[in-house]
Amino acid sequence: MSEPVLRTAGLTKSFGGLIAVNNVDFTLEGGKLHAIIGPNGAGKTTFFNVVSGFLSATAGRVIFQGRDIVGLKPHQISQLGIARTLQVKSVFNGLTVYDNVWIAAQSRSRFLHPFRPAKSYKETARRVEQILDEVGIANHAQELAGNLSYGDVALLEIAIALATEPRLLLLDEPVSGMSPAETERTVAIIRDLAKRVNVILIEHDMEVVFGAADVITVMNQGMILCEGPPETVAKDPRVQEAYLGTPEDDEMVHA
Repeated sequence: MSEPVLRTAGLTKSFGGLIAVNNVDFTLEGGKLHAIIGPNGAGKTTFFNVVSGFLSATAGRVIFQGRDIVGLKPHQISQLGIARTLQVKSVFNGLTVYDNVWIAAQSRSRFLHPFRPAKSYKETARRVEQILDEVGIANHAQELAGNLSYGDVALLEIAIALATEPRLLLLDEPVSGMSPAETERTVAIIRDLAKRVNVILIEHDMEVVFGAADVITVMNQGMILCEGPPETVAKDPRVQEAYLGTPEDDEMVHA
C-alpha cells in the first residue's frame, strides 16, 4: 500500500489552556478533492497553520510524502511541495498580475542574475503564461494586482501558489466574499486543478463543499467529528447537530 500524500498522527496544537487542534489523525489520499468543514473555532485554519509550519505543533506528527515535517520552517515546507492560500488575500498590489506569478515561479530557481532581464528567463515565462491561462486570468496579465476584482485576486493567489510547483495545495476559504458568478468560475477551476494537484479545501459555503468535494472531513472543537463522501457526511446526525442543522432546516442536505 502506497504512502498517503499527507498524514497526521495525534496532531495537537494548544494555546495555553485552549486546545485548538486536539489529537487529530488525518489522511489525504491522492487523486481526490478533500474538503474540511466545521463551525467557527473548530480548528480548521489552525490545522492548516500547523501543517504548513506557520505554527509549531504542541504534539503529534505531520507526514508529507513519507517525511515528518514537524519543526520545519514555512519556507522549508514550501520547498518540499506544500503551498497554501490565506483567508486574507495577500498579493503585491503594486505589481502586475504577471509579475506576481513570475516572482513565485522564479523562487523555485536556484539562480537569479540581478542584471539579466526577466523576459530572458524563457522557461519561467512559459510557466507563468501557462498558469495564468489555467486559472483564467491571462487577460489580466499586465494589469496591476491592486486593480483586480475580489474574485480575480483570489484566482491570482491560487496562481501564485501554483507557481511554486506544489504537490499539495491548501486553499483556505478561496471563494469567501465572491459573487455567485465568481464562485461558480472559481470552483470549476479548483475542480480542474484537483485532477493534477492534491488539494485540501477549507470552505464555509456548503453548496460549494457538497457540490465539489470528493471527501469531506468535519471538525468540531479541534477534533475530527466524521469523514466520508458528501452524501454520507450530510446524513450524519452529529454533523447536522454541530454544523449543518437538521435536514428540514437545510435544503442543501437533501440536494
